[in-house]
Amino acid sequence: MQNQSTPTYPKAVLFDLLTALLDSWSLWNRAAGSETAGRAWRAEYLALTYGCGAYVPYEELVRQAALQVGLRESAARVLEAQWLQLAPWSGAKEVLRKLAPHCRLAIVTNCSKRLGEQAAGIFDIDWDVIVTAESAGFYKPDPRPYQMALDRLKVDARDAAFVAGSSYDMFGTAVTGLRTYWHNRVGLELVEGARAPELEAPTLDALLPWLRGYNSLKGTSTS
Repeated sequence: MQNQSTPTYPKAVLFDLLTALLDSWSLWNRAAGSETAGRAWRAEYLALTYGCGAYVPYEELVRQAALQVGLRESAARVLEAQWLQLAPWSGAKEVLRKLAPHCRLAIVTNCSKRLGEQAAGIFDIDWDVIVTAESAGFYKPDPRPYQMALDRLKVDARDAAFVAGSSYDMFGTAVTGLRTYWHNRVGLELVEGARAPELEAPTLDALLPWLRGYNSLKGTSTS
């Protein structure tokens, strides 16, 4: 019988990249010229990505969103030029370092393969799998990007967890069967119709304790 104090991590942890691990909000705001303009641009971009489903070049959606909220096309060029200035949220590097010996680590992100790999490289981590919207052929929250990561990891959803940055992710994780931690750093509202995550927090502080008790807290299987 397993000691209750023994950590029971999942086999794999999948992460949203640009919101759960990286502060992309500040980068968009700088490229737009203000927080108000950056938030409007980001909201329009999210509506386009979550609405289009099948992959359309990420860079094109970013440019299109900028124009639709009244920004110059140059804002999108500034965003891309400053891409490697994306900064990890506090605690993100430490969480990944502590998880690496216990779990396989993967990224599931809504961007191009080129930019996704560049952003993932900001962390000194040997990612087991990186799935972008481009590589999956679909944008989240379509379930296919999440499922592609699980398939590449050769891990069943019941043995994995997902760390979201947006509640839109909950549509996809609900279909895929992934238990979800929502790192809601900027205090977003739960999107209408989205299933509440298992745990929501404004920081990553509660993530490791949640994952350490993963198997002991696992819900009853329906299989």
